[in-house]
Amino acid sequence: MRPSQRPGPRRDLVERPPHGTQRETSREVGCAEGRMPTGEQLLAESEQLKKALERRPIVDMARGVLMAAWSCTAEEGWQILVHVSQHSNTKVHDVAKALIATTQNEPLPAHIEEHLPAALARWRASRDG
Repeated sequence: MRPSQRPGPRRDLVERPPHGTQRETSREVGCAEGRMPTGEQLLAESEQLKKALERRPIVDMARGVLMAAWSCTAEEGWQILVHVSQHSNTKVHDVAKALIATTQNEPLPAHIEEHLPAALARWRASRDG
């Protein structure tokens, strides 16, 4: 039997639910191109998650440093770190480590020190305006 002769509604005529109400792609269920992830992919993802868990406290401490120094919120501290990271082409974790080191009287690296004042000015302008 050809697909056009099968009983039931034609797939192209069936109304689909709005975007986001039903899983539409295999990527949403953790599969790449409809296949189950391989052991290597799962191992790589596991390693990435481990690194993220190790780095999270450092980023949170840096946010705390910014919150204490500038009376900003945790979310604003995060935005400041991200801004410096993006404009200095440095990972957020590395920006955070450098910022924490300043609490032990270590200087900020020049490429981070160059972008921190701009991030703080941007934050102040968004807070005041």
